Amino acid sequence: MKIILASASPRRKALLDQIGLSFEVLSLNTEETDSGESAHDIVVANAEKKAVDAAETLMEDALIIAADTVVELDGVVLGKPGGYNDAFSMLSRLSGKRHTVHTGVCLYLRSGIPKKIIFSEQADVHMREIAPEEIHAYIKTGEPMDKAGSYGLQGFGAVFVRRVCGDYSTVIGLPLCALWSAMERIRQE
Repeated sequence: MKIILASASPRRKALLDQIGLSFEVLSLNTEETDSGESAHDIVVANAEKKAVDAAETLMEDALIIAADTVVELDGVVLGKPGGYNDAFSMLSRLSGKRHTVHTGVCLYLRSGIPKKIIFSEQADVHMREIAPEEIHAYIKTGEPMDKAGSYGLQGFGAVFVRRVCGDYSTVIGLPLCALWSAMERIRQE
């Protein structure tokens, strides 16, 4: 069965490549929500919207994988920065603290009777203190601008992270262990 990654994220593509999946990328401009009762609610709602949008554009049977990631600090959800100042503010707030990264995933099997599995995973990230000049230099690389919480663990942002408690790939944007189990489950149902 064809597998579709409903995401333009090069990080999600790299994670699926890492586990040897054969898939195609379908990039859509799904309107994401940033409101919900919790970070979990936001990421699962956005992942489901992306999967459903992808399913509506496809004319063939496929297993669609869609995901969304946010950072939560002290109950406040941080998405992607809106610009330089927003990125600086986020990174300053994360400096020296523990925060939680939530990634929601929706698997949508478009074959016969459509099936969906929706779940989220989370991981705690402990950051070291980051000096303001380090934050400015990091933002100037451009890396933070398309990432939840304004940093990329798989890139230069890794130098700010002391420890990850949970699935590393959840922080990158696609929890591989949980995804693999869900893919097995949806194929057997």
